[in-house]
Amino acid sequence: MTIHLVTTLKRKATQILHEVNKTKTPILITEYGKPSAYIIDAQSFQETQQKIAILEGLARGEQAIKGGRVTSHTDAMKMFKRWLD
Repeated sequence: MTIHLVTTLKRKATQILHEVNKTKTPILITEYGKPSAYIIDAQSFQETQQKIAILEGLARGEQAIKGGRVTSHTDAMKMFKRWLD
């Protein structure tokens, strides 16, 4: 991962964006010596958002199982059949 100062981002934004899009490697922007933001390419961001959505769905499913909110396969098929008829 590359690290740039916020002042470098201000001066060389186009070059930094080209770098992140070419290498697909996130760039850390620091401000006053501390991490401030990451710059990632749009495709990687979208893929990350999709992965997060899947993981959130899995977590909801695990919570449902732990809470006893489950249905047998047979009962689920009966419900689907009613919905589809």
